[in-house]
This record gives sequence, structure tokens and C-alpha cells, in this order.
Amino acid sequence: MQNSKGEPEAWWFNTKTNSVEFGRLSHALDRIGPFSSESEAKDALKIIRERATAWRSEEEGEA
Repeated sequence: MQNSKGEPEAWWFNTKTNSVEFGRLSHALDRIGPFSSESEAKDALKIIRERATAWRSEEEGEA
């Protein structure tokens, strides 16, 4: 499915409502994503936490 600009629609996690949305329904400041599946979007906070931990480890290894 594509939006009106011809871009593929995706799943997002809304940080304001703590809910999953399909498409860009809310303000960009309130969204995390895009994600390729609803399941990934539901795990958005976990995914972000894991990525932050990995980046922190990489930066500490470079110092």
C-alpha cells in the first residue's frame, strides 16, 4: 500500500499514546519508525533500547 505521495506505507509507534499506527497518522515528533511490520512497531521501545545499548558499547570501545 502507498500513501498519496506514492511512498510505501509503514508501521509506526506513537510515543504520546503508546500505540501502533499504520501510516503517518500523528505528528512526526510523536512517532518512532518506520517499521516493516506491526509486530516490530509494538516492540519499538525495546528495539530502541537495544540499539542504544549497542551504540554505547561501540563508542566505549572506540575511546
